[in-house]
Amino acid sequence: MVRAAIIAGLVSGGYMQQTSSPSSPPPVPRKRRRPWWLTLILGFVGLIFAGIVSAALVLGYALVVATPNLPSLDALTDYQPKVPLRIYTADHVLIGEFGEERRDIVHIRDVPDNLKKAVLAIEDARFYDHGGVDLTGILRAGFVALTNGHATQGASTITMQVARNFFLSSEKTYTRKVYEMLLAYKIESKLSKDQILEVYMNQIYLGQRAYGFASAARVYFGKDLKDLTLAESAMLAGLPKAPSAYNPVVNPKRAKVRQEYILQRMLELHYITQQQYDDAVRQPLIVKGAGKEFSVHAEYVAEMVRQMMYAQYREEAYTRGLNVVTTIDSADQDVAYRALRKGLMDYERRHGYRGPEAFIDLPSDPDDREQAIDDALLEHPDNGDIFAAVVTSAAPKQVQATLIGGNSVTISGDGLRYAASALNARAQPNQRIRPGAIVRVVKNDDGDWSITQLPQVEGAFVSIVPQDGAIRALIGGFDFNKNKFNHVTQAWRQPGSSFKPFIYSASLEKGLGPATIINDAPLFFSAAETGGQAWEPKNYGGGFDGPMTMRTALQKSRNLVSIRILNHIGTKYAQRYITQFGFDAERHPAYLPMALGAGLVTPLQMAAAYSVFANGGYRINPYLIAEVTDQRGVVVAHAQPLVAGQSAPHAIEPRNAYVMNSLLQSVAQRGTGAKSNVLKRTDLAGKTGTTNDSRDAWFAGYQHTLTAIAWIGYDNPRSLGDKETGGGLALPVWIEYMGRALKGVPEYKMPMPDGVVTIGDELYLDGFTPGNGFVSAVGITLPQPGEEASGTEGAPEQVGEQEKQDIMNLFRGH
Repeated sequence: MVRAAIIAGLVSGGYMQQTSSPSSPPPVPRKRRRPWWLTLILGFVGLIFAGIVSAALVLGYALVVATPNLPSLDALTDYQPKVPLRIYTADHVLIGEFGEERRDIVHIRDVPDNLKKAVLAIEDARFYDHGGVDLTGILRAGFVALTNGHATQGASTITMQVARNFFLSSEKTYTRKVYEMLLAYKIESKLSKDQILEVYMNQIYLGQRAYGFASAARVYFGKDLKDLTLAESAMLAGLPKAPSAYNPVVNPKRAKVRQEYILQRMLELHYITQQQYDDAVRQPLIVKGAGKEFSVHAEYVAEMVRQMMYAQYREEAYTRGLNVVTTIDSADQDVAYRALRKGLMDYERRHGYRGPEAFIDLPSDPDDREQAIDDALLEHPDNGDIFAAVVTSAAPKQVQATLIGGNSVTISGDGLRYAASALNARAQPNQRIRPGAIVRVVKNDDGDWSITQLPQVEGAFVSIVPQDGAIRALIGGFDFNKNKFNHVTQAWRQPGSSFKPFIYSASLEKGLGPATIINDAPLFFSAAETGGQAWEPKNYGGGFDGPMTMRTALQKSRNLVSIRILNHIGTKYAQRYITQFGFDAERHPAYLPMALGAGLVTPLQMAAAYSVFANGGYRINPYLIAEVTDQRGVVVAHAQPLVAGQSAPHAIEPRNAYVMNSLLQSVAQRGTGAKSNVLKRTDLAGKTGTTNDSRDAWFAGYQHTLTAIAWIGYDNPRSLGDKETGGGLALPVWIEYMGRALKGVPEYKMPMPDGVVTIGDELYLDGFTPGNGFVSAVGITLPQPGEEASGTEGAPEQVGEQEKQDIMNLFRGH
C-alpha cells in the first residue's frame, strides 16, 4: 500500500523513472514540428553558408593553384586559325577546298544582325552585361537544378566557351570549370566584347567539317553570310550545342525543332517581332546535301592545284588560308563537263546495254527492305544526274525502282527501249532486269525516267588560250570519284591522224607545199624488210586515190600520202622538228609509222602544239594557276606566262603557221572535220585522229582565241568499234563545247605574214615557188607536155625500188 502511494506521487509529480518491466514500455514523447518558414530560412542560410564556403575554397584554389598556371592568351590576341586551301575559277567560283577545318574568317561588323541576335538568344543573352562569368545565370541554373533534381540549364557564357575551345578539354570536372571561369575573366580583361564574339563566331565547330558561321552558311545553304535569312540564321545558331544532333543535313527534323525554339527565344527577348517570327517559322529551308558544295565540276582541276600547292608548301598548304585563283572559266568548264559526258553516254547508247550493275535480295518486311535498298545504294552512289536505283518490279512494259532515300520511279515506254533486251525472259541471268537488280536511271527533259548505264569508255577534254597558254577548261575523265586518273595530263596515247599536221609543217621547210602532188598508192613491207612483222599501211576505209595535192591529202587524211611525205623529208629530221611544238622525241621513234601518229602524246601536249598554229607560230606553255593570295588577300605568287608576240619564242616561222592554218581550215570546212560547219564559222581549223583498230579517237582544233582537244578511248586500249572515228566520236564533243565557248566571239582572219605568196589559188613560201626550190611532186613523175603521169594508183610493185629502199632504211632507223 505504501508502494502504491509512492508510485502515485511520482506520477502526479510529472516524473516516473523507467522500470525494467518488458511488458509495459513507457510512452514515447512526441516531438514538436518545426514551422515550415523556419525550415525554409534554415535551408536558405545553409545554402548560402555552403556557397560561401565553396566560393572561399574555389577562390583559395584559384589564387593559390589555378591563377599562376593560366595559359597565355597569345592564341587569342594573335588569332591565327587554321584556314583551308581554297581553289577558285578565274571568275571566283569555288571549285575545291582542302584541309581538316573548313573556315571563312569574318569580321564582327560583317555578321548580320539577325545571326548575332540568334546566337546571343540561345547561347548568352546577357553577353554584353556580364564580365565573362554570368553569376545571375549560374544562380538561375543552380536554382533550377535544385528544384528539378538535375541540371537542365547551362551557365557557360560565350566567353567561357571561347576559353574552353582554345585552352581546355571538354571533360566535366570542377577543376576545369574553375580554369574556365578564371580564363573568361582574363579574356574579358584583354579583349573587347566584339572581339570575343568575333573569335567565337569564327572558331566554333558547326558540323560537316565547318568551323565558324561563315563556313557553315556556305556548307549548309551555299550562301555568303550576308545573304542568310532569319530562318537560316536561327538554324545555324542551333548548331554549337550539338552539331551532330542538330545537323540539318543529317537530322532535319531535330534541327527544325531547335530552330523554332531559338526563334521563340528571340521573340521573348524582343529581338524580333511576331510577324518576323511567323514568317521565319513558315519559311521552307533548302539545305545542301553532303558532297554538293561545289556548283561547277572541276574536281580534276582542284586535285591538280592541290598537288602543286602541296609540293610548294607541304602540310602548311592546308592551314595557311591560301586562296588559289585558276585560269579556269566556270562557264567553259561547265560546258566542257556536259559535252564530254554527253559524248561518252552517246557512245554507250550505240553499243548496247550490258545489264544491271549488281543484284540484291529484297526482304519481304517493308522496313528490312527499305534498309537493304539504302545499304545497297550506298555502295553504288549516284553519278551526277545519273542515279542508282533498285528494281522492285520488272515487266517488259514497265519497271519500278527505288532511289536512295525511298523515292520511287516508274520507267515505261521509250525509257525502256535501251534496256529492252534485258527485260526479255530469255536474257542471261546476269544481264536480266528483275526485282533486286541495281540499275542506273536518268530523268529526261520531259520529266520521264529512262534506264541507262555508266560508261566503261573514258575521255578527256582541255581548252587553252593559244596566246598565253591559260587553261580555260579541263575535264580529266567521265567522273573524278569513279576514276581519279587524269587523262588530260597522265594518259599517253597514240594521236593517230591528228599528228599529221606536224609532219606536214616539217615538210613545208623542205620545199613541199599545199600544191605538191603526192601519190596515194599502195606500199608494202615484208617481214624480212622490217625485221619483224610485215607492214602494209592502209588508208582508213581502204582504197587508194592516186596522185593528189597535199591540201587534198590532209583534208582526206590519206595515210599513204603522209608516209611518202615523211619518207621524203626524213624521219630523223621530223623527229627533231616536232620537239619545237613541245613533243618528246623519245616518245616518237624515227620510223615511218610516226607519220600516222604511232608515237605517244597527252591531250595537254596536243593543246599546246596546236596553239602554235593558232597564234602565228609561238611556243607557249599551258598554265593553270593565275594567282595565289593568303587569307589577308596579300598576293604571294602570280603567273608570268609566255605571251605570243611578246615573250614567247617562235616554234615555227609565222609563214609556216599561216600556211598550216590554211590547210587545217580546209580540213574543218571540206575534209574529215566538216561537221564543224554546223557552227557556221569560217575561222575554225583542226584535224581528226583515229588510231589503228580505232583504239583512240581525237579531234584537235582551234579558233584564234581558243584551242581545244577532245579524246575518247578505253583505259586498257581496245577497239572502240569498226565504225568509230575521231570525226564521229570526238568531234561532236568539240563542236558542243566550241559552239558555246565562242558565242559572241567575232570571226578572225589571220593576216598574211611576210614570206607567203599566192600563185593561182594556192599558197607558197617565197623561198619555195614553182621553178625555185618548190617540190612539185613526191612518189610520182609529173608528165611533160603530151605525156601521162607515172606512179598512179595501182599495185604495190609500182612503187620504185629505190623509193622502197629509202623507206625501209628510214623505217629501220638508218
